[in-house]
Amino acid sequence: MSNTAERAARVMEICARLSAFTDEPGRLTRLYLSPAHKAAAHETRAIMTGAGLDARIDAVGNVVGRLGPEGAPTLYLGSHIDTVVDAGRYDGTLGVACAIVAAGEIAATGRALPFALEVLAFGDEENVRFPTSLSTSKAAAGGYDAGYPDVRDDHGVTLAEALAAFGGDAAAIPALARDPAKSLGYLEIHIEQGPVLEARGAPLGVVTAINAAWRANCRVVGEAGHAGTAPMDMRRDALAGAARMIAAIEEIGRAHPDAVATVGRISADPGAVNVIAGQVAFTIDARAPREETLAAMIAEIEAACPRIAGERGLDFECTPYVRSPATPMDARLQAALAEGARRVGTQPLLLPSGAGHDAVAMSRLCPVGMIFVRCERGISHNPAENVLPEDAGLAAGALLEAIFALVDSAT
Repeated sequence: MSNTAERAARVMEICARLSAFTDEPGRLTRLYLSPAHKAAAHETRAIMTGAGLDARIDAVGNVVGRLGPEGAPTLYLGSHIDTVVDAGRYDGTLGVACAIVAAGEIAATGRALPFALEVLAFGDEENVRFPTSLSTSKAAAGGYDAGYPDVRDDHGVTLAEALAAFGGDAAAIPALARDPAKSLGYLEIHIEQGPVLEARGAPLGVVTAINAAWRANCRVVGEAGHAGTAPMDMRRDALAGAARMIAAIEEIGRAHPDAVATVGRISADPGAVNVIAGQVAFTIDARAPREETLAAMIAEIEAACPRIAGERGLDFECTPYVRSPATPMDARLQAALAEGARRVGTQPLLLPSGAGHDAVAMSRLCPVGMIFVRCERGISHNPAENVLPEDAGLAAGALLEAIFALVDSAT
């Protein structure tokens, strides 16, 4: 395999094969430790073996394909094979496919590397079934939460029970942690899940950082009343106040470069057409590539919403429940990935990631780097998710050339 078209065909074929494994006929849903995930994991292992890798499924459900001796310094490549409900076929899976194709090409050519390669197909990046966070990549990186085996899904099944049915072993998870002293880095390819690359006409992007994130549940309390008889200047309308807060949150997000602020869910009580809303609940999701930017946004939001509430005679509560730090990509790996992209004939765009990825967990273990691949209209988490075959081929080639660039820089 020596050109972009051949790599593209192989990557797309792997993605198509894995898309057949679903827990819901008629749409792609493959949740962590489900029957479809188990079948996809075994298929992934077979694909890795066919590519010349020594492949296995570990105790937490990761598929691991190794090229090189155990105990040698290792460069990790990978992404995830679990999905959201009613998913597209490329989120996560594209990165696994590109990693297999790149490592398989090295295996086929017999080129000796000064380090081992390990392809990792993680199983719990989407965190849809269980209330976890990147649990399987955390297991590899040494950050697995000891409480995860006891959490339950919506049907009351514990993660430990599901893992046993899958063929895993919760007791063996701590032993999966890699040795940081022998971990050279982690490279991940992922669809962008946004519109920037397409808008700029760039097939590939090199990620500079994964955004810091903050989420909160908010509640606005006013007083319910008759929509026809309460004068406008005497109302304590919780929904009107929340609307002003939401507009302020949007403006705060717009005011900070590369940052976003979203109110994705809102509910009004009592929710009747002829009743002034007495209470409103809404969520906030704010993200930024730099810690200081997100901290400034949070401070502005926490100042604006109570101010608006006070002006309108309302009460306001804000309860944060997520605070994820920014994850900067390693400069050396960024340079290698950019060089890899140039070697296959494309100039990559530099951009941050607004979504979280397994690279966040792997950054605990070693330096991390990511390539984004252009996706049609920026659509993801949707059956309409799509990538151009030639872009997939470029991504696999860029990953391969980035590996060689790291070899060159070490000699």
